[in-house]
Amino acid sequence: MLASDYPFWDVMWTMLVFFAWVIWFTLLFRIFGDIFRRQDTSGFGKVAWSIFVIILPFLGVFIYLIANSQGMAERDLAHAQAARGQMDEYIRTTAGGSAAEIEKAKQLLDSGAISQGEYDKLKAQALAT
Repeated sequence: MLASDYPFWDVMWTMLVFFAWVIWFTLLFRIFGDIFRRQDTSGFGKVAWSIFVIILPFLGVFIYLIANSQGMAERDLAHAQAARGQMDEYIRTTAGGSAAEIEKAKQLLDSGAISQGEYDKLKAQALAT
């Protein structure tokens, strides 16, 4: 029987088409994002890929995926690592104030400039802030 004979199948077909449409546009945006994020391609190459993907969308997207899938994965990994590095650096600078104060107090204790009691006091003050 045809899908149009049953309302349930009409709904299922509509959901399938909508799902495919969303997947297609997600894939298209990822490809355009990757094209313009690339550092190894000239401006002319980016324009050529963009025109190819716009004029022949299915063929352009599939050829881009076949030709550049490894590079896309490497660029995504590098982007994720850079974002994580920035987040780690932000956390270090934000939370690093008390750790730096404790380290400085430990150096003073090791050099004999302060006593153990003074070190404990400085450490407690640094942890309190």
